[in-house]
Amino acid sequence: MKAAGFIKYGKPEKVLEIKEVDFPIPGKGEVLVSIVATAINDYDWSLVRGKPYLYRLFFGLFKPKAQIPGMELAGIVQEVGSDVTKFTVGDAVFGDISAFGFGTFAEYVCIDANALEKKPVALSFDEATAVPHAFCLAIQALHDLGNIKKGQKILINGGGGGVGTFAVQLAKLEGCEVTGVDSGEKLEQMKAIGYDYVVDYKKTNFTKSGETYDLVLDCKTNQYPWSYLRALSPNGKYVTIGGKPGGLIQMLFFGKLLSLFSSKKLQIVSLKPNKDLEDFLELHHQKKIQVLIDGPYLLENTPRLIQYFGEGKHRGKVVIRPGHAE
Repeated sequence: MKAAGFIKYGKPEKVLEIKEVDFPIPGKGEVLVSIVATAINDYDWSLVRGKPYLYRLFFGLFKPKAQIPGMELAGIVQEVGSDVTKFTVGDAVFGDISAFGFGTFAEYVCIDANALEKKPVALSFDEATAVPHAFCLAIQALHDLGNIKKGQKILINGGGGGVGTFAVQLAKLEGCEVTGVDSGEKLEQMKAIGYDYVVDYKKTNFTKSGETYDLVLDCKTNQYPWSYLRALSPNGKYVTIGGKPGGLIQMLFFGKLLSLFSSKKLQIVSLKPNKDLEDFLELHHQKKIQVLIDGPYLLENTPRLIQYFGEGKHRGKVVIRPGHAE
């Protein structure tokens, strides 16, 4: 089968190759899935480059343990291993498989059946692969940690990417006023998806603008922890979905220290993969949420697209089709 694979760390366009690899065989508790669509995430950007270097403790110190990136998929079950009762051959499935492994930048993958859920007919394969990671991060940040309420002022930093485009829709459903921060070329599209206000980060540093917010959802985490305090209202919350390990360690330490003398909070989302997919499916059924897709693109474009993603040029979720028709 074809896959986008790599054997050493480096720039995606230099180390990733589209090549023939061994066809996978499902083991106990696994299913073989033909991948109709997959999507790019921060993990892929970090995994291929081996950066930040601290991640190599998990990915492999000198070379990658997982040589095919990719952690989201939508596809069709082709074969089931022993002890699998959740699915049968022919089922359409989707999910974030990161709790069990990587490998979705390929025509097929074998993965634990518990990594997947059934895909409803009303949700296309392109839409389905774009949902699990970004939507779950967005809802867990806003609801589980942020406890958003009607009428609150919310800012989303990196608002034009996958998480941001879901988060703004969730916040608007709760009656919040939402400001999005991203590059200038994304701002019109961000307005169209629901942002009340948009800010070009190249022109304005939102932590120094004088505006304060009840909640800041950060999809970038590119400033020092104490910088965000200026942008928070007296009881405001800052929630980050991730970033460089050094910055997250600072955030964790400073957040605990802050709790001793301030009502403001700095928090980090610890993602529970696929936990909230039923919530998404209900909203989608009610036509209360849409999926913003950048693509779909062919598997051959994967090296370029990971670089494109890493440079923050994507709008919504970058979707790749390994070659299978729906």
